[in-house]
Amino acid sequence: MRNALPIDAVVNDYVQLTNGGGVQLKGVCPFHDEKSASFYVHPSKGVFHCFGCGESGDSITFLMKIEHFSFAEAVERMAAQAGITLRYEEGGYSPRHQKGERTRLVEAHKVAADWYQEQLETPEAEIGRTFLAERGFDAEAAKHFGVGYAPVGWEHLVRYLRGKGFSDKEILLGGLASQGQRGGLIDRFRGRLVWPIRDTTGEVIGFGARRLREDDNGPKYLNTPETPIYKKSNVLYGLDLAKKEIAKSGRAVVVEGYTDVMACHLAGVTSAVATCGTSFGEDHIKIIRRLLMDTSQYRGETVFTFDGDAAGQKAALRAFEDDQKFAARTSIAITPGGMDPCELRLTKGDDAVRELIENPVPLFEFALRSAVERHRVDTAEGRAAALEEASKIITKIKDRSIQHEYAVQLAGLLGILDEQFVVRRISQLARWQRDNPQQQRQQPRRTGAPEPTPTVRPLFRLDPKDPAQFVERELLKLALQHPDLVSPAFDNYGDEEFPTPPYTAVRRAIRQAGGAAYGATLPDFTSAVREACPDDQVRSLVTELTVEPIRTRRAPDVIYAGEFLVKLRMQAVDRRIAEVRAQLQRLGNRGTPEQLTAVQGELWALQQYAQTLRTHGAAGL
Repeated sequence: MRNALPIDAVVNDYVQLTNGGGVQLKGVCPFHDEKSASFYVHPSKGVFHCFGCGESGDSITFLMKIEHFSFAEAVERMAAQAGITLRYEEGGYSPRHQKGERTRLVEAHKVAADWYQEQLETPEAEIGRTFLAERGFDAEAAKHFGVGYAPVGWEHLVRYLRGKGFSDKEILLGGLASQGQRGGLIDRFRGRLVWPIRDTTGEVIGFGARRLREDDNGPKYLNTPETPIYKKSNVLYGLDLAKKEIAKSGRAVVVEGYTDVMACHLAGVTSAVATCGTSFGEDHIKIIRRLLMDTSQYRGETVFTFDGDAAGQKAALRAFEDDQKFAARTSIAITPGGMDPCELRLTKGDDAVRELIENPVPLFEFALRSAVERHRVDTAEGRAAALEEASKIITKIKDRSIQHEYAVQLAGLLGILDEQFVVRRISQLARWQRDNPQQQRQQPRRTGAPEPTPTVRPLFRLDPKDPAQFVERELLKLALQHPDLVSPAFDNYGDEEFPTPPYTAVRRAIRQAGGAAYGATLPDFTSAVREACPDDQVRSLVTELTVEPIRTRRAPDVIYAGEFLVKLRMQAVDRRIAEVRAQLQRLGNRGTPEQLTAVQGELWALQQYAQTLRTHGAAGL
């Protein structure tokens, strides 16, 4: 079996390989983090070796290590790719009982994906076909991406899979069904459009399903839960279709949703991928780096696309925090008018999507401007604060040759005529970071020292002196412990109304789990929220908020919940009023009449809304 497929054909599904000298090939090691290519493959000998971490072996060993396969599963994967039929000799030929667990689960997903595609052609699926058509996707596009439809009903897929020889244990283990209240299995996806999620080799390992009907109380997007074959932090939707173009072009495009991937590919941007119900994280970076051949010697590019709204800007800044994990350039393409790539293609055509991706802004420039905009640069104190925050961003630029250019740009943004003063300040910070790496890690708050971005955020603790944080925390506790008391108003609150980062993450997890209104119908909403958490730290915070008592001497009721709904909204409104007043002050006499009228109009509307909340309480939400 080791000779059935060349080892480079196996490895190429995971790592871009280039000439390593002689008959050897090299790439970025998939088993450890590195900025230079030390992973070598010898095709004629059928072996690999990494000179960085020491991992080595043949093609079967490679699959066992990278996919965590058993020996049998690795053999089965290679046999399937090579078109070889295996015979299971011990006890005769009985694939159901002798094939590896992973192989059985993958087969069940393939059968399910084909069945979902067939259902998209039924009369019941008209609502799904209409959804696709309204977004510019015809039947051919749906077929290309394998989009299907899960019919309304409790066990259509379960019965079909049973008829194909799959056991209830396999169906449940693969996340294709869940345990019903009466003990039987029920389909996980019902009355939804379904996208198959594939690994790098093209095998279906999970699904993403989009809500279509108003009476569906579940989350807008429902994904396969964590299973033996599906780990959302290790998966990028569309990667099986995009990997060759990513390797060929040296560019990866990261978008936010399934329809955005479809729109980009159909517009000719075939290097687009998306995460599957989770934030773009370190494991996703590793996948892209391997395909980009992302080393300090090679200059590839990763382009992130985000909506131009506040949530999109926050997502872009989170991506900036991961910039140091790339050797490649990182850029951002902000879609105009708050449109996502799917809406952009539908409104302005394929050319607009291609133009968006071809003209991104460096992520450092975006982060720099965002840092400056957070301060009142019309005051000396605001300029000083903006200088300190933005300077730390510039010192993170890997290419020192362009640090000076960004320093000059920062001076212009701040209105500081003495450019050399800004350049010297940034040089001092950069020198301190180079000369004191240990102090920087151990004493991040030392006077005069830049505070590094932590690679892992510690579990958040409430600041007892901050009443605003107390309001956020109390309302999240109510949403988790008593979702019926805060719904439906809570579900209309955005991430920006929970400005404390760990609480923002919990708010997102609640939304991902279906929201408080949906949670009020469940016997255990917290479990659904925990499943929707992006990592163990957020999951731990959800658990903490679930067990912490509500801070009221009486039993929590609608009145108590309403008080905190109003308090949180008032905090958000007051913050926005302060921002608009600062904007009005910056415009001064320099703004056009139209600009001044627009800003003054927003300020008046905010003040009126604040007065309504103070007068009418929760009734004014």
